[in-house]
Amino acid sequence: MDEFEYVWEQVLENLQNTFDSEIFEELFEPLSGVVKVFDNYLYVVAPSPYIQSRINKLYLSNINSIAQNIYKKNKIGFKFVLKEELEEEEAKTNENTFINKYRAGDINANLSFKNFVVGKSNRFAFQMALKVADQPGAVANPFYIFGDVGLGKTHLMQAIGNYILDDNIETKVLYQKASDFLEVYVSKVSSNQMEDFNEQYRSVDVLLIDDIQQLSDKKNTQMEFFKVFDYLTNKNKQIVLTSDKPANELKNMMSRLTSRFQQGLVVDISVPDLEHRVEILRKKLLLEAPESVGKVEDEVLEFIASYFTTNIRELEGALKRVLYYCMISNIPITVENAEEALEPLIKTKKNTSSVSENDYDKVLSVTADYYGVSVHDLIGTSRKAVYTLPRHIAMYLIKMKYNLPFKTIGSFFSNRDHSTVLSAVTKIEESKKYDSELNMAIEHITRKLDN
Repeated sequence: MDEFEYVWEQVLENLQNTFDSEIFEELFEPLSGVVKVFDNYLYVVAPSPYIQSRINKLYLSNINSIAQNIYKKNKIGFKFVLKEELEEEEAKTNENTFINKYRAGDINANLSFKNFVVGKSNRFAFQMALKVADQPGAVANPFYIFGDVGLGKTHLMQAIGNYILDDNIETKVLYQKASDFLEVYVSKVSSNQMEDFNEQYRSVDVLLIDDIQQLSDKKNTQMEFFKVFDYLTNKNKQIVLTSDKPANELKNMMSRLTSRFQQGLVVDISVPDLEHRVEILRKKLLLEAPESVGKVEDEVLEFIASYFTTNIRELEGALKRVLYYCMISNIPITVENAEEALEPLIKTKKNTSSVSENDYDKVLSVTADYYGVSVHDLIGTSRKAVYTLPRHIAMYLIKMKYNLPFKTIGSFFSNRDHSTVLSAVTKIEESKKYDSELNMAIEHITRKLDN
């Protein structure tokens, strides 16, 4: 299935380069991925009869031609269908080619502890997640997992849900993104169905809420979540939360919520090192392309892992691209061919990295210049007052302008701990409320940076 998803991605890329942005955004952007492959046809769901009709009448032959040029192994074609048509066809033929990978509560059955790759960056989080899954409601409630995007928080959260369901399929486990919780709440309030809302959330045994930071600034929704949270924890029902930052760093979140988020156990997942990333790629290869295991040398995996360092989804996506690029082109999987397959992505990453580093350097140099100190002293280890304030301002400006993780910012300043950067940023934010001289300095530096 993955190879056909890759073909569809390449078709979309071709269409985006061929047609005006208005046509692409109207007709092709709303389409689903490949949801089914049957009898050499790749099924894609259109969101409306209008879009389906337009594509089938005007663009289908062009799409099939592009696809066939990309995929040379067999003859293939696309079918653009409506959701109800797909369901009817499934019922008629009884030909179930879908992998039913979602359990009740939208939990992905593929996200298990068994296929979670453990390393130094996530070992403690993994070990505690296992304990929580083994004794829901008893070990750590809530269980709060934080870390940057794409490091495996959702995988670990859903692994807990799958473990619990494997033990007892009757357990009511609900997984939801915080944005979906918000949507449900708004819908129930507007339709005066809060009893249904309460029944939906208070009847569960395990509540898994992903990206809790998405409730920031949503005071009414936060209040309702607080009520659900209190109700479930008082009944020893397990709650698991994920976020991109520690609870005490959540902005515009009720203090009564953030304090409760910390009453259980808080664990973090950090960026995996090279050895761990290579192991992740080995596992991905074994799970999704076992026939390729003997054909991919460690040098290829190390090459991929050396470029895609901070996001596991990007890392795994790069591996897929290499596999299908080599397979479709009928060439061996070597470092040279991997580099060829990944050239557009690597080029983009290099450009982005270069621009970013220059920008961060500019913050350091402009700040140092304003205060008459050297960049060396600004990022150095001296705690003299003459260096401390400009150092804190530089940390604050990098955070405000680029919203980098505190740990990453710390790496620019002699590998300082993320808590040191957090403290510096918080101190500047508080001082700005009453210190006019500080505000003038920050405004002057900001103007220089924008020139």
